[in-house]
Amino acid sequence: MLRLPTSDKSCISMPCCGYNICKGCFFAPVYDDKGMEVAEKKCPFCNTLDPTSDEDVLERIKKRVSANDVFAIYNLGLYHSKGDYGFPQNQAKALELWHRAAELGNAEAYCKIGYSHEFGEGVEVDKKKAVYYYELAAMGGDVTARHFLGCIEEDAGNMDRSLKHHMIAVRDGCIDSLDRIKGLYSRRDATKDDYATALNSFQEYLGETKSKHRDLAWMATSFIEGLVIKD
Repeated sequence: MLRLPTSDKSCISMPCCGYNICKGCFFAPVYDDKGMEVAEKKCPFCNTLDPTSDEDVLERIKKRVSANDVFAIYNLGLYHSKGDYGFPQNQAKALELWHRAAELGNAEAYCKIGYSHEFGEGVEVDKKKAVYYYELAAMGGDVTARHFLGCIEEDAGNMDRSLKHHMIAVRDGCIDSLDRIKGLYSRRDATKDDYATALNSFQEYLGETKSKHRDLAWMATSFIEGLVIKD
């Protein structure tokens, strides 16, 4: 069991049990004790067979939502926000689900609520509320919210506070915050030591998430997805 990559794009939420797994591990081939590749893939957490269709995925997610599964509630909010899986795009419904997930302790949901308030998606623009929800998300460990707080403080001219937020985000693998610290350093709002510390922190994060098998599977899936997009 290795640390998951921070990026949402690198992970998949299992609709059967709600746990997250990195895409590389999800798509990697599974072998039995005789070294033969297993054709029927199962969830590594609950041993349920993988879904065979979008309808199957939705049915499983609905069951998890009815069981008050916080990850399923959050993901259903994403589907309503983006209009995925046949759902009509409905930002108000997405916010309702994210508030429900946030009350159950999901930090990512607080971040999504903050983002909605910052950019007026489904609600009126309210920067103070955006910061409030970002802070709740950041305290809950959400890296994206921590990055956003760093950007907001930078825009407000509070460079010391901005640097602190970005340093925390970098330790959890936020490359965008690393770029921000590089920008602060180039404008002399951060020191050379600050930037060096940020680089070391990011390298430590990469080491914690490093896996040969994960990287090979991730490269293969990225190649396949690229072909699909081109076609």
